[in-house]
Formats: sequence, structure tokens, C-alpha cells
Amino acid sequence: MRSSGEALRVLRRDGARGLARRVARVAYRRLGSAALEFPLAFADVADSRDLRLAVPARRPARGTPLTIGWICTPPAPGSGGHTTLFRMVAAAEAAGHTCVLYLYDRFGGDLARHEAVIRQGWPEMRAEVRSVDAGLAPLDAYVASAWPTAHVLASRRDLPTRRLYFIQDYEPFFYPQGSEHVLAEDTYRFGFRAITVGGMIAEILRAEFGVAAAVAEFGVDTSVYRLAGGAGDRRNVVFYARPDVARRGFAVGAMALGEFHRRHPDYRIHLFGDPAAEVPFVATRHGSLPPARLAELYNTCVAGIALSFTNVSLVPDEMLACGAIPVTGQSAYARACLDNPYVRWATPTPLGLADALDEAIAAGAAPADIAASVRGRSWEDAQRVTVATIEDEVYG
Repeated sequence: MRSSGEALRVLRRDGARGLARRVARVAYRRLGSAALEFPLAFADVADSRDLRLAVPARRPARGTPLTIGWICTPPAPGSGGHTTLFRMVAAAEAAGHTCVLYLYDRFGGDLARHEAVIRQGWPEMRAEVRSVDAGLAPLDAYVASAWPTAHVLASRRDLPTRRLYFIQDYEPFFYPQGSEHVLAEDTYRFGFRAITVGGMIAEILRAEFGVAAAVAEFGVDTSVYRLAGGAGDRRNVVFYARPDVARRGFAVGAMALGEFHRRHPDYRIHLFGDPAAEVPFVATRHGSLPPARLAELYNTCVAGIALSFTNVSLVPDEMLACGAIPVTGQSAYARACLDNPYVRWATPTPLGLADALDEAIAAGAAPADIAASVRGRSWEDAQRVTVATIEDEVYG
């Protein structure tokens, strides 16, 4: 009876959606569903203290095409991390190499469904798609793309291949001190040839682990993210809203926008990212947007909040290319890779971010000047570095 009364009170206060959330939360705890958050089967976990990997000799004939395996988790539509990785795969294919994409799905999802997402979202990549469960073939090289896939590659110790690691963030920062944190950290001791996106991660690897990494600098796809014709109405602000990703600072960003809305009720607020993101003020929720639609949205905005408390995200540069000013939290990690005079760096608190949005609006910078600040920053240099590093690892 007590539970029924509580459920009725929640239903009256928060509605059916709020009640469903409470029920799901209780079920999650009682069924031990937290165990499903661990991203690896225990059998796929490697240990740097006992790692004897089969390594083939260098290939004698430089210039002969390679077959390269890329290991990743199944992507969701529009995934930024997968987009960056798949740019590198496409570059290797353009260089004449054959690429095979191996998907690691701990829960055994349908491979055909995953491949359909890939073909629709990234048509420029031709790589064959296979499942890790079917086994890893002895290819010339394999590239791990995140800490769980580095464990997958290391745990296949008898596989004769050259092993590389494409590192887009310092992933131990994603977790509190615990199993995931130390296992992510251990991947930097595996001895894989490292390629980092941006110099911040390369510096941490050098200082903490003595690992030298090739640096693939951030780029911007200005064929998509560019200034649209016409001035238009830019009385809009935008927020990359990801409540499920701690490093994106959703709660702090949402509170900042609440304060901004109180100060500027005539500005429209737009959220993109997670369609389930909710805020206690009027906002338009766009959910996950394809790049072209996202560029259209940026072109209607004067500024936006784009938080990342580890490596910088792709969002600030994409906003800049469309003439909008990004507001982001003051961070040595992010600032190391985002050197642009139009970025507003703020104390990452609700009032700090709201004040920075005010400053961005008051600055009155011309969208054309903002967009011009990112010209020439393509992904071609990162692609060249990535392909050259793989080739060097195989050929010597």
C-alpha cells in the first residue's frame, strides 16, 4: 500500500513519464543491471604484466598494398568518434589499402543491422564489416580505436599482426577511480604504436607512460560546416546535450541555459544530441542530427555551449565554421587543442557559462569573420599522419 501511494504521488507530480523512469530505476538496481555497463567480456581483458604478442617481421616491399583491420564498437547514427575514425579508414582506402572493419559487440547484436547503420551514415567508407566473434584474421595490421578494443586486440596474443592504437581521448578520465579507470589506463602499456587526435593526449602519454605518439591534428569538414548565404535571424543559442556522457557536463550546461533564458527570454534555445534530454525551460529538442542539418542549425545561432572536460570535442570548431561562437569550460586539456580568438572560455559553473554567453552576444562579431577563422583546417593532415604511421609500422 505504501508503494502504491508513493507511485500515485509521483504520477500526479511528474506524470506517466516520470513514474516510468522511477520504475525503471528501481528495476535497474534490483536486477543488477549495472553489471551490463562494463564494456568487455572478462575473457577479452588483457594485462600488460603478462603480454607476449605475436609480431611478424616487417614487410620488405614498401608500397605494396596492405590489409588493415580496424576494431571498434557498433556506431550509433551520427557518432562523432566513429566519424573521425572512419575518416581515417577512408584515407587508408584512398591510399590503395584494403580495410576490414571488425565490430566488437559484447551483447551479440545483429551484424546486418550494425552494417546498415554504417553504410547509411558513412557511405564514403567501403570497408568490409565483420564481427570480432567470427575471429580476427592474420592481417598486416590492426588498429584499436578505444580502450575496450585495445584489450580485444591484446587478448588475441597469438595473432601475428602489427598493432596500432588510434586514441581520440584520454579515456581513464571517463571513469571514477575503479576497474574501468585502471583497465583503460593499462592499454597505454600494451606497446601498441600510438596515434593521438590532438597534442593533449600525446603529452599525457609521454609524461605518464613514456609513450611517443604520432599526432593527428583536429580538422573541420568545411564542405559541410560552412557559412550559409544570407544574414538570417541569429537570435538562437544551441547546446550539445548529452546527459548520459559525464564529460559533456549536461547538468551544468542546462543550469547555465536556465539562467540565460531568465536574462534573455527573447532568445530561442535549441538542444541536440540526446532526444531524451529535458530542461526546465522552453527549448527545442532536435535529438541526433545528421551533419548537414546540424550545420543548418548552427547557421541560425549566435552562440552555443559545447562542453568537454577531457579532450576537446568536434562541436566548437564546427560551430565556428558556421559563424557561431562556442562557449566552453576553461580546461587546460581542451584549450591545448582549440586555439581560436572567438572561443569564449568560461569558469565551468552555471553563472560562469551564462556570463560567457552574454559576452558572446555583446561582442557582436560578424559571422563571416568567425567562419573565416577556421579556414584551411581540414582533416587531410590527420589522415596523412594516420596512414603514414600505419605504413611505417608495417614496412619499417
